[in-house]
Amino acid sequence: MMIPELQTERLIMRGPCAGDFEPFAKMMADPDVARYIAPAPMERPDAWRALSSAIGHWVLRGYGAWSVIRKTDGAFLGRVGMINPEGWPGLEIGWTLDKPYWGRGYATEAAAAAMRYAFLTQPVDRLISNIDPENKASQSVALRLGETKAERSSLRIGGKDYPVDIWAITRATWRSQAV
Repeated sequence: MMIPELQTERLIMRGPCAGDFEPFAKMMADPDVARYIAPAPMERPDAWRALSSAIGHWVLRGYGAWSVIRKTDGAFLGRVGMINPEGWPGLEIGWTLDKPYWGRGYATEAAAAAMRYAFLTQPVDRLISNIDPENKASQSVALRLGETKAERSSLRIGGKDYPVDIWAITRATWRSQAV
């Protein structure tokens, strides 16, 4: 499957590949980065399965998460994109960036590109972001994307339930905010 490449002012969003494993495993092993992701932090075998799942998501669903690369130096910043495994409450725009890249607007920039792509290519009326109730940084990204806090839910991962607040944006709201 050919994974589309997206570009923003500062970022290249490309399909995940085997070469992303080392920086991805390092990122997911950081307790601060993985604090709100299950299982957290990830050991290398769990990171391998997560990266393999991200690649497989493109094959099974026709969409997925991109590896986010900084244009200026080729640094792997993290992953951002569409997530919707079996049992998920809807098509999610999700983001995880490595700690050195926090607070620079990269998550919002990449997630906005993913959201645009999702609304232009997927037949959905609403996109969501599943955010841990304690994850204030991701809540701020959701607000910048135009999402609003909706219902409380839980995600079942590895036989365990994790509480999340669902942040959502409708196609109509997105369209009215799009420039």
